[in-house]
Parts: sequence; structure tokens; C-alpha cells
Amino acid sequence: MAGGLKHDPRKPQQDSPPELVSAPASATGVLTIDLHAIQRNYRKLCVEAGPAECAAVVKADAYGLGTRQIAAALAAAGCRTFFVATLAEAIVLRQAVPTASLYVLNGLFPRTAPMFRDIAAQPVLGSMEEIKEWAACMSGAQEPALPAALHIDTGMNRLGVKPADYAELIAARELLEALPVGLVMSHLACADAPEHPKNAAQGAAFAAITAQLPPAWRSLANSPGLFLGRDYAFDLVRPGVALYGGNPFSSRPNPMQPVVCLYGRIAQLGEAERGETVGYGAARTLTRRTRYAAVTAGYADGYSRALGSRDGREGAVAWLGDCKLPILGRVSMDLIVFDVTDVPENRVVRGGWVELIGERFTVDDAASCAGTIAYDVLTSLGQRYHRIYTGLQTRQEPMDNR
Repeated sequence: MAGGLKHDPRKPQQDSPPELVSAPASATGVLTIDLHAIQRNYRKLCVEAGPAECAAVVKADAYGLGTRQIAAALAAAGCRTFFVATLAEAIVLRQAVPTASLYVLNGLFPRTAPMFRDIAAQPVLGSMEEIKEWAACMSGAQEPALPAALHIDTGMNRLGVKPADYAELIAARELLEALPVGLVMSHLACADAPEHPKNAAQGAAFAAITAQLPPAWRSLANSPGLFLGRDYAFDLVRPGVALYGGNPFSSRPNPMQPVVCLYGRIAQLGEAERGETVGYGAARTLTRRTRYAAVTAGYADGYSRALGSRDGREGAVAWLGDCKLPILGRVSMDLIVFDVTDVPENRVVRGGWVELIGERFTVDDAASCAGTIAYDVLTSLGQRYHRIYTGLQTRQEPMDNR
């Protein structure tokens, strides 16, 4: 049977993509990240948003794919403005893009203003308390004031200056001019559903409040928001998941190019009879004599437990060359089992690779199967995977909206 075939572990199986040749023999999983695809996605978004500037959101370690590598690729493609969530992320990002504009979305914690100045990062101020603290720090410093961004809550009910504080904010015009404020932003709650009425309501609210504030660049659109039309682009758009190949919409085809491929390693091959069960909880009962492959990835690696199958419910699929492999039973911490009965035996070998996520079972497919979103899938990808970055293009190409 397949388990008895001889295989040189130093060579990839026939169906393996060529980039896996460089994977170490000890690797149990490989995540490939196409930097050229990220650059192409960025350029597409620039054209879509033009003439507004297109920034890049690289929070959460660039959605789990590596801040330094992703930021360098985006900078090479022409990106000059980046957003992260935390000050710690900004410190890492500043090393990767020394001259870029950096914004920290989660705002200003008490006594952290000098740390922002040290790395020339701009906090996104979301309350009158933050605004006053930043102003006090800037007025007491020897150096010229560092610009900050201002976050207005237009209906998200998360971060941002609340409608109850709009009057105080508008009255503080001299304070805002002294800060100074270089960017005013808000965040769309339902942009992934273009027909949702909240989009228009937030757009109108944002335009109304910013008209009463000192002149500054304005930013409203996230990944799906920049596809709503030029009225939502204002001066700066802030795509995130679309850069990484995720679908910015909840019910439309994905306009972006895929970026990641995830591969798991076959640890063992086996056979089981019809009526036997697979994995924890005996969740999946076999309906035929089955050849299976145990693959080294699991929920500890960000391959969600919700991707498993059980009697009456199909789960995720993997691919080995042109053969689809249904998942069998639950996802364990470190292992997944796939049905390889229909794959020719000489194509399934111990130490070989199967494609867990890629162009045929995308991050969005995985998200849908697991009942979550692509953001969750990407940011959960674990550190045990050997990472291979491909396709970096360092030459900056002209764009028709710059």
C-alpha cells in the first residue's frame, strides 16, 4: 500500500510546488506569502481609490504575515503611509519603513506621548482626554509639535470622539490647530455590505462633522469602503484585508489576488474499514474502506477546529495536485486527517505535502467553513509554519493616479 512506498525526504513529491524545495527537512508545515501579489493588490486599490492616497493597515503583524516583509514590499510599491494598532507594533514598523508616516489606531495611553515622539509615530486620538493629554505634551516639549490624527465615532460605537462630545470638540478649534491635527478619520461599520443604509449615514455624518473642524486630511474607507465609490474615499483610504487577498465583501466575488498558500506534511498513511470512526469523539464514521493521511497541522497552528467534519456535516478540503481531499473527523491540536482513497497510491507519500489553503480552498473558503471571517483565519496562522516569501518586486512602478 502507499505507506510502504520509498520516498527521499529531501525531494518534494511530484505534486509539490517548486518553492517547497527550499523547506527544511524538519518542517511540518509551510506558509508561502506572495509579496508580488500584495504589491499588485496594493496597486489595484490605489487605482480604485484615486485620486485619494492609499495607505496600508499592517496591524497584528501585517494580519499574521510578517510586518517587516510586508511593509518593505508595500513601500517598494509606493506606499508611504501605514496604520498599526499599538505602539509596540509601530516600533517594529518604524525599523522596516524609516521614512513612512505611521499612525497608531488604538490611541494614546497615559504617559506614552514621549514614546510616540521617539519614533515619530502619530497617535489616533479618540477622546477629549487623549486630545488634551497630547496637547499638553506637545506644548511642553522643546521640539516642534508632532501632528496627530483625530478619530470621530460616526456610529461604530467603538473608538472615537462620541457625538455627545462633538460640541466640545468643535469649540476646541484653537486647541486642535495648536496640536496640530493632520488627519481626521472614522470607521465604517457595514462597508462589507454595500447596500446597508448605515454606510450612507456614516458618510454623511463624517462629512458634516469634519466641515466644522480645522482643515485636515480626511479618511473613512477601509478595504470594502474604498469600493463604495469616490464619495467615501475622501483624501486617504486604509485597506487591510484586501491587501492580503481576503474578500472585502460578504456577498460579492473577491476582486483581489490570493496571497497565501498553506501546506501541511503527511506524517503517516493508514487504512480503515467501512463503519470505523476517525479521530476524537468518533465524530466521523467511514462509509467505505478508506485510505487516509494524517497531516501535521492543527488548531495550535491556526487551522481552526471548526473546519473538521462529522457525520452529517462536511468540513474543509485539502488538495494534493489536482485531487481534492475531504477532511475526516475533528481537527486536533497538531494533526488533521484527510481522505486519500481516490488519489493514486504512488502520489501519496510519507513526508509529502498537501495544500491546506490556496487558490482552490481560499482563506475566505476556510473562513466560511469555520463560521468566521478571513481576518480571523489570517491572523491565527501559527508560528510553527516555515515561512517562504516569494515574488518581491523592488522596482517602483508608476501608477496612473499618483
